[in-house]
Amino acid sequence: MSRLSDLINLSDTTEKVIAEYICPQVIFRDPFRRGNHHLLVMCDAYSPSGDPIPTNKRHAAANIFGQIKAEEPLFGIEQSINISGINAEVMPGQWEFQIGPSPGISAADELWVARYILERITEMAGVVLSLDPKPIEGDWNGASAHTNFSTKAMREEEGGFELIKKAIHKLQLRHADHIAAYGEGNERRLTGRHETAEINTFSWGVADRGASIRVGRKTEKEGRGYFEDRRPSSNMDPYVVTSMIAHTTLLWEQP
Repeated sequence: MSRLSDLINLSDTTEKVIAEYICPQVIFRDPFRRGNHHLLVMCDAYSPSGDPIPTNKRHAAANIFGQIKAEEPLFGIEQSINISGINAEVMPGQWEFQIGPSPGISAADELWVARYILERITEMAGVVLSLDPKPIEGDWNGASAHTNFSTKAMREEEGGFELIKKAIHKLQLRHADHIAAYGEGNERRLTGRHETAEINTFSWGVADRGASIRVGRKTEKEGRGYFEDRRPSSNMDPYVVTSMIAHTTLLWEQP
């Protein structure tokens, strides 16, 4: 563990130091420099007393995923982005890339670093990147981070589809809590139009792109598979969203 003051210059006039310690968590190869010895190290931050700082959402997520290792959860995240000057998705300048399927907290780690890499690339290219869920008002789709989820039992066991439906029921009961944590400005995207469900209304269906939760036709046909939570916005915190889905569906008990 390295002291933050060893890594950056802090003058005597610095009014507030948010983090005192950073802790390495995940290592990736650096795509910007040649050679296997160049690395990107993703860290989270802690106060001098050892408590995670308020913006360190990874710490709580890791605690949740530590409780459900036996479930072997997998996540796949569809990250929509908006880049000025090019076009591929419905909204002008909208693109998407996918993360996963990755186990547990790894999907969030990978998305966090992928966003950093993308920021670096757009800086080098001289274009502007936005994760706003509706950066351009108009009659078109917003930007999302659809999050696909399954456990080993959902994917592999007979009756996996029944487990999926039970998980969806739990998500319905906590719909408001999830919406509150699924990204800022999401009300501008979740209007009930443009392949979304209205923000205050929960729904699910098979092959329904206008539902809160979508189940694929293959999952229904085979009786096992995964589901897609279509509510998270493009600027969501992946640690919050993935751990919340896991907690609600696997640990939360209905009062």
